[in-house]
Amino acid sequence: MSLGVYVINLDGSADRLAAIAERLEAFGVEFERVPAVDGRKLDLSMLEDYDDSRAERYMGRALIGAEIGCYRSHLAAAARFVASGAHYGLVLEDDVVPLCDPRQLLTQMVPVLDGLDRQWILANLGAHRTLFGTRVSSFTVGTFTSTLQAAHYFPVLTRAILWSRRGAEAFLAGHDKIFAPVDNFFRHWLTRHGHGYALWPAPFTDAAFGSLIYAAGRSRGQRERRWYYQFAKHRRLFEDKVVAISRLSAYRLAGSGRNLHQPFVLDLADGQRGAHRVDVGRRGQGLDDEALEGGEV
Repeated sequence: MSLGVYVINLDGSADRLAAIAERLEAFGVEFERVPAVDGRKLDLSMLEDYDDSRAERYMGRALIGAEIGCYRSHLAAAARFVASGAHYGLVLEDDVVPLCDPRQLLTQMVPVLDGLDRQWILANLGAHRTLFGTRVSSFTVGTFTSTLQAAHYFPVLTRAILWSRRGAEAFLAGHDKIFAPVDNFFRHWLTRHGHGYALWPAPFTDAAFGSLIYAAGRSRGQRERRWYYQFAKHRRLFEDKVVAISRLSAYRLAGSGRNLHQPFVLDLADGQRGAHRVDVGRRGQGLDDEALEGGEV
């Protein structure tokens, strides 16, 4: 398997880089460092690729520089992967802890994923359990077992994600204006477009020292919010879940292998319509137990 591994790390965070290097080297995993964009130093009013008004509508608040930096860091990591000769790109934030040998796990998972969905885009390997998922297959490495799910409601958190080449190219080519934190954008995109997956239990968790991205700025729960913040948040979550439920239902109806097309769905946040195609050929078992997810801001 042709796999590139990329670790996002802020300049000056040598201790964190040394820690993740030690964890990965224990499994014989080599990686490339991707310098993180320190968004805390950005003047958002000068950014051409940030849409403040759309962020206000979609998130109910403006973004902070650290979120823009995190988004741009993931763009940089995807670009590094696309520029390489690798077929798959594992992008890690520098506070992750692998719970098993990543290469052994992906050696099992990727052929199954390629066989199931030749157009898969992104797999989340470090999030909490996704709601409205379809079990696909399970993999065991040592004492660790994880289940691959078609993530109709794509989970937030981006501490560990696996790109297909097609997916990373689409992320880069489609980039225009930032209007949400990168994990919220992935949910927005992949819940509507499909071809997103997740592993649960997640094979990567985070270290106790937490993220430096927000260390010198307001946290995700402390920034200035508009009076309509709660309305915007719950509308966003409701819309995403409606689309996710329709995709889950389509999976359950897809046992005959016929092509299913979702109806057009109105995105109230943007006033735009988009067709959602479901391209599957097998019946799945849906997950219906709700687990907490981070980053619901």
